Amino acid sequence: MNFWETITGSDITRDFKAFEARAEVLPAEHRAAWEQIKGHLMPYSDFTGRNLMPILDSALGLLEETAADGQGIHEVLGDDVKGFCAALAGEERSRDYRDRWREQLNRNVARKLGRLGG
Repeated sequence: MNFWETITGSDITRDFKAFEARAEVLPAEHRAAWEQIKGHLMPYSDFTGRNLMPILDSALGLLEETAADGQGIHEVLGDDVKGFCAALAGEERSRDYRDRWREQLNRNVARKLGRLGG
C-alpha cells in the first residue's frame, strides 16, 4: 500500500468491491448473513476501517466454505450473529476519542487527589 492509497482510502474501496464480488456468488441465505455480519462488525471499526479488513475477509471465507460444503447458515453461525461478530472482533471496539478523554480525566483526577491526600 502506498501513501496515496493510505490517504484516499482507495485500497479499502478496492477491497470492499472484491468482498462484494465474492459475496455475489453465495447462496441467498449466506448473502443475507454477510450483510448482517458487515452491519454488526462496523461498531468495532477504527476511524478508517482498516482493522476490519482481515476480519471481514475471514468471515467471508467462512461463508464461502460453508456454502461450498452445503451447510446452512444456522449450522455455522447459530442464531446469534451479533455474538458471533463480537467474538470475531475480540469483544473490543477500537479506542476512540472518548476513551482517550476518559483516561486523561482519570489521570488528572488521580493526580489532584494525590496532591490533596498527600
